[in-house]
Amino acid sequence: MKTTSVSAVAQTVTSNRRQFLSQVAAWSAGLLAAPPIFQVFPQSLNAATAEPLLSVGKGTDYEALLVKVFEPLGGIAPFVKKGARVVIKPNMSWDRKPELAANTHPLLVKAMAKLCLSAGASKVMIFDRTCQDMRLCYASCGTPAAIESLNDPRVTCSFVDDRKFVPVKIQKGKGITEWEFYKDAIGADCYINMPIAKDHKLARLTLGLKNIMGVIGGKRGQLHQGLTQKVVDLNTVLRPTLTIVDATRILLRNGPSGGKLDDVKELHTLFASADTVAADAYATTLFGMKPDELETTKAAFAMGLGQMDLNKVKIVKV
Repeated sequence: MKTTSVSAVAQTVTSNRRQFLSQVAAWSAGLLAAPPIFQVFPQSLNAATAEPLLSVGKGTDYEALLVKVFEPLGGIAPFVKKGARVVIKPNMSWDRKPELAANTHPLLVKAMAKLCLSAGASKVMIFDRTCQDMRLCYASCGTPAAIESLNDPRVTCSFVDDRKFVPVKIQKGKGITEWEFYKDAIGADCYINMPIAKDHKLARLTLGLKNIMGVIGGKRGQLHQGLTQKVVDLNTVLRPTLTIVDATRILLRNGPSGGKLDDVKELHTLFASADTVAADAYATTLFGMKPDELETTKAAFAMGLGQMDLNKVKIVKV
């Protein structure tokens, strides 16, 4: 099967995002009757993920661990170009301290921001549409404080602005055909997906694919009926440049919010791939599951969003 280079895919993403932002401007001005249509990747999505690479590392120095995990991927340069506007999307959805494994570890988010800046990013934006009170969640998760300590005006960790959600047609949607997306996420040159691996009462696990819930608007409770397909439909609109899964500590039970240290298992593990499906497939194994036991992974694979068969994924351990 023909593969697509990271640079070629990046060019397509940039072109499509520019077209989309022009549509948003026209729609906002009342010059476009129908909601904008946005397709990040080429129609043949499998072409970009025929033989995905997954880099896995373990260690307790999280900044050094992140840098090490990037080595098999060619470093940060293939993903973040000089002058790029970057969005880092961690999980900051819950009013929980880092040790409770409900949110992405703040030191990892900080390290990722530093890495983007070192590549020459002109702006790095970090945000999440939280499930609980946004101010409490941001304060407890530790990420805003970690980002503030960088003391760099190019990096922001800001509250979500409801005025920035725009309706988008989902061309490939089977469960939903239109939903609101956060303009900053879709308009970024590079979208970095940084979920934490954890239990979820409704979806069994919440990983890379489901992390998209933090960049959509509307009444998310309406998505719970037929959640699996709807999550995958949303991922056909916004596909991460890179997915980095935080498994430094994972939530085994009572997810997604947790609240008990007894439900947390420390693994000090981090892994990254340009293929979100492959990353999610690997993450399931940390919970004693097989990739095809998670419905979102199966549905995403069926729609050509990535590779679920770990035998067809090049896994490099560092």
